[in-house]
Amino acid sequence: MTVELVHIGFGNIVALNRALAIMSPDSAPIKRIIQEAREKNSLIDLTYGRKTKSVIVLDSGHLVLAALQPETIAARFGTRQEQPANE
Repeated sequence: MTVELVHIGFGNIVALNRALAIMSPDSAPIKRIIQEAREKNSLIDLTYGRKTKSVIVLDSGHLVLAALQPETIAARFGTRQEQPANE
């Protein structure tokens, strides 16, 4: 199994095959999920002190906070998926 990596800003990379969802952090339920992940130590904050604009849910149950818009990250995921795999 090959691992495809996607740049999500500030030199940070996420494994494409581990991401389940990309969400906006603006709604109250998402804010509660972020707080619960913070309390369980399953939150990965990759914003470098900037405003959180997207939340990526990983298949391990971890949440990744990013400072890029969800649309930007989704476009990078889509671009990455369309490229042929090197064998």
